[in-house]
This record gives sequence, C-alpha cells and structure tokens, in this order.
Amino acid sequence: MSIMNTEDNERDKAPAPGRKKGKAPSPIPTTDRERTIVRTSILGIVANVLLAGFKAAVGVLSNSIAITLDAVNNLSDALSSVITIVGTKLAGRAPDKRHPMGYGRVEYLTAMVISVIVLYAGITSGVESVQKIISPETPDYSAAALVVVAAGVVAKVLLGRHVQSVGRRVNADSLVASGQDALSDAVLSVSTLGAALVYLAFGISLEAWVGAVISAFIAKAGLEMLWQTLSQILGERMSPELAEKVKGVIAEEDRVLGVYDLILSSYGPERRVGSVHVEVPDTTTAEEVDELERRIAQHVFERTDGQVIIAAVGIYSRNTSKAVADMRERVRRIVVGHDHVLQFHGFHVDEARHLLEFDVIIAFESPDRQGEFHQIVREVEDAFPDYTVRAALDSDVTD
Repeated sequence: MSIMNTEDNERDKAPAPGRKKGKAPSPIPTTDRERTIVRTSILGIVANVLLAGFKAAVGVLSNSIAITLDAVNNLSDALSSVITIVGTKLAGRAPDKRHPMGYGRVEYLTAMVISVIVLYAGITSGVESVQKIISPETPDYSAAALVVVAAGVVAKVLLGRHVQSVGRRVNADSLVASGQDALSDAVLSVSTLGAALVYLAFGISLEAWVGAVISAFIAKAGLEMLWQTLSQILGERMSPELAEKVKGVIAEEDRVLGVYDLILSSYGPERRVGSVHVEVPDTTTAEEVDELERRIAQHVFERTDGQVIIAAVGIYSRNTSKAVADMRERVRRIVVGHDHVLQFHGFHVDEARHLLEFDVIIAFESPDRQGEFHQIVREVEDAFPDYTVRAALDSDVTD
C-alpha cells in the first residue's frame, strides 16, 4: 500500500490512495505550526534576554548570588528557545531519499539538547551556591533590585502561561516544557524575593541557601525533561484518544467486523505511520479487500488531518458458517475466562486442514504472561482434540 505524500512541495503532484488526481486531502498546515513555534520562541528569547540583563546587573550590584543565578537561568531559557527554533526549522524539512518519512524526530533531539542545557545550568549553579554557603558574602539590596525581581515574577508568569498554551495548541512538547519552566522560574524568583525581604527585616542572609534550592529545582526540571524525551524516542504507548479515533474511523467501514493490532510509529509530533488488522467475512473478494484497504488509508488520513498514515492493512477472515461460529464462541469463553486476558481476536478455522487459529492479548500485569498463554492453548487443544491449534500472543500496545 502506498504512503500518502504530505510534503508541501508535492501536494499537487501525487494523489492520495483511492482518490483521483487533485482530490488529495489537505494535510495539517505544518508551515503555520512552524511559524507559530518560531514566533513564540522569539518572544521567549527577547523576554528572557531582557530579564537576564536586568537581573545580572542587579545581582552584581547587590552582591546577590540568588539573583545572579536567576539571571543565568533566564539566559539558559533564552538559549533553549534558540535551539527550539533551530530544531523546528530542521524538523520542517521535506522528506528526501535518505529520510523518506521526513525530519520530524529532530524535535525530540531538540528537546533532549534543551534538557541537557537546563541540567548543566542547575549543576553548575548548585556548585557555586555551595561555595557561597562555605564562604558567605553579605548582600546589599536596594529598592530597585526588589522591583526588578518582582517585575521578573510577573513577566515569567505571563510568558509561561502564554508559551504553554501555544505549545498545547500546536502539539509542541518543547514549547510546553519551556512554558512550564517559566512558571517554575516565577516560583523560584518569589523565593529570591522572599530571601531579600528576610534579610532586610531580620538581617539574616539566606542568599546562598536560596541559590542552592533554585539550583536543585533547575536540575530536577532538566532531568524530568530528559527522561520525557528519552521515553518518546524509545517509543511510548499511543494516547487512548488517538487509538479510539483511528479505530472508530476504520470500524465505520461496512465490511469491517473488528479492528485490532493498531500500531503507530511516531516520526515527529505531527506524523505517525503504522498498520492495523481488520476482520472481514470470509466471503469478501480480493477486489473488495483492495478497495477496503484504500478507503481505510484515505479516511484515516482525512479524519486525523494528515497526522496518521496507515501504511498497511492486514486481514483477518471470519468464518461465516454456523458450525464455526459455535466453535468461535466456545473458544472465546475459554480464553476470556482467564483473569489477565484483555482481548481475543483473529479467530479462523480451516476445516479442510483441521487448523484452528486465534490471537490473544494478555496484560503486562500478568505474573506469568507466557505461562498463562500456554495454559490457554492447552485448554483449547483439549476442547478440540481433532484440530491443530495455532495461537499468537499479542502485546497490549493501545489502551
């Protein structure tokens, strides 16, 4: 089955499967998404550079390690936004011979680089804070310093909420992470402001300790971002909402009796390619199967705004004879009678060869998936001794 072309420069050249030339569906407007991410990232760069400059000046003049580290954190945020822009531009490159599925996964690498930068900033600032705890210096706050820190809190809250909102709207993990980081920065800036007020009121310097706390939060954020990105690269379970949407579209087809084994591989936040099995009556002709596969690919592509490409459709043939239908029900009762069975599908009987086939999904929570599977097979073999039982243990990849 051919894969639908979603390249901007090829939209009018290659018709989608099952459609005439010029009738291909409109893919998701990736250029608009790219512009939105770049525009939002530029806003973050400008805001963070300004905040970093003001805070650095105030930190040096007031001899405040906490404010200085806050400035460094803002600078690392600006650098993260620059990397987000570069990554978005690279990810938006059109597919080519070497990378036929495009460069969308560059966004995951971008997020990884950002997380490493944040982690490095947290570790280095932590080291400096510890040094200040060992050899403390007396801060010298002014009204201007406190105003700058307070203004930074307000700016970070507004920036964080805006960036996070845009990130969720365009499905950009890097923006969502940047927005969350900005909101965390606002909380840390409040702690810096609190330390200054404590010093002015009681003469107790908490500068270095607050700096250490800020460093810990920065390092924690970096580790969380790094783990999230690594998890995406390893391959995460698809969202239940997306799985149900795709299965629902396929189930609408007239001859489809069941939808199973949906697998989607991510090639970036906006492109997933995969396969699925559908169950059809054993009276379905090859021509009808061919048309069905084309319609499934086309309808899923359209209904997901070009984000999901079904590259292959496998076929399960359901027997229509009454005798086999009764066998199916008996086997179903045996299989679902086990505690950890999530699904039973793909049942088929070749009466000429006395061959009985089916697939079963057993939850990962089962203490012994293989053992439970073999027990199921033995029970079915005992129930139908005249048949060769050929079963497959499938994985639970969708909710």
